[in-house]
Amino acid sequence: MSDEKHFTRRRFLQFTGLGLTAGAAGAPVVATAQLKDAVGGTPPAIAKLLREALLPQPKGARVVVVGGGWSGLTIAKYLKRYNPAFDVLLIDKQPAFVSFPLSNSWLADQIHLDFLSHSFFDAADNHKYHFLQATVLGVDRTSRKVYTDVGYIAYEYMVLAPGIDYDYGRIGVDDPEQQELLFQHYPGGFVSTSELLTIKHKIQSFKGGTFLLNVPSGDYRCTAAPYERACMVAALFKKRRVRAKILLLDMNTGIKIKKDGFHRAFDELYKDYIEYLPSSEISGVDLDGKAITTEFDEYPFDDAIIYPPIRASRLIEEAGIVNPRSPQMAANTDPFRYHVVGDEHVYVTGDSRGQPFSKGGHTAHSEGKYVAEVIAAHALGKEVAWRSPQTMCFSSVEIDPLQAMSIITYYKFNKQTNVFDFDRTHMIEDWDIQGGQASLAWAEGMFRDMFYR
Repeated sequence: MSDEKHFTRRRFLQFTGLGLTAGAAGAPVVATAQLKDAVGGTPPAIAKLLREALLPQPKGARVVVVGGGWSGLTIAKYLKRYNPAFDVLLIDKQPAFVSFPLSNSWLADQIHLDFLSHSFFDAADNHKYHFLQATVLGVDRTSRKVYTDVGYIAYEYMVLAPGIDYDYGRIGVDDPEQQELLFQHYPGGFVSTSELLTIKHKIQSFKGGTFLLNVPSGDYRCTAAPYERACMVAALFKKRRVRAKILLLDMNTGIKIKKDGFHRAFDELYKDYIEYLPSSEISGVDLDGKAITTEFDEYPFDDAIIYPPIRASRLIEEAGIVNPRSPQMAANTDPFRYHVVGDEHVYVTGDSRGQPFSKGGHTAHSEGKYVAEVIAAHALGKEVAWRSPQTMCFSSVEIDPLQAMSIITYYKFNKQTNVFDFDRTHMIEDWDIQGGQASLAWAEGMFRDMFYR
């Protein structure tokens, strides 16, 4: 393979001087003059990246929030609420927000896409911060700059909430070409909106046979979501009388949350549709032969939704702030304050943070309010007491009408084991219409808070 094909994003960032710091000290950005010497003159496209982005001059300490998901949106809003003097800038590469929480209900035709879709501009206007649609290429913590495809932005504080990346290598798919094909043809549905649209088309057009889904190992977005998705797909197939078997391969030893409720749904509602196989560690995917292999078996399929194990966004690794003990490349942060160890001007929240809390939307929203308060207090030389995030999760299992079960929990730090445990957990594993309506009311309230109120 030619060197040109090996010109990766990492090499591009290093080559152009946008390399990311590899620790608290880190390497400074290469000066433009050095770049000219290296390449014989700076191409216009690269020069653009090395210029300051065309933004209004900040009127206070600038806080840059990278990532417009549930965590980033919440933090941007509450930073302005807790410290109106902050100049807050939210950056996301997407032109609009589409919620992954509650997307399974959309896949099952219980809500419209408009319910999940919202404007970043509305959020910024209503909560008095700035929004920039741009792709973040890297950060330099030494000079406190964020580099984007429209230029660099200086910051006083930065919050990294960039989400997740799939880790296809953990299911035996290492070749980049095969990874791209797997992502496009059998998307997991937890990174991009296009994945959701593809999955919806798959479900609507499926004519019969084996429809394969899986549950990844490790921590992943919304613990209950893969089991809920299996129920929603089964409900649609049952409604449309599609002759199908839904094969649910769980890479874990058993259902990770709401175990009794999901088992009862599989047995009582979808016994003729769902075949659940725990301890099914995926070791390979044959895209041409349409088959998944595990340690002991091979499972052919007619169509599939393949949700690989996840890792923190590669932006965390490229920034040199990965916790070396984290198998999922999570950030090395203070577990109570969320700032990068050794750098109280950079915080990591949401899916890329290291704490073992749920990666669901409500958790991200709850902790986002706390982190905004921590940053606002730090700017004033103060501290706030640690408080646990709250996790609230609804799981739909039946449609027409929508019916759901739920869980609410907090967390506490166990000083004897040095780990976080569940605390004050209230779980309802009997699904009903009230649960389904509560899930919609919950989402409406969250959207109102992040975008409109």
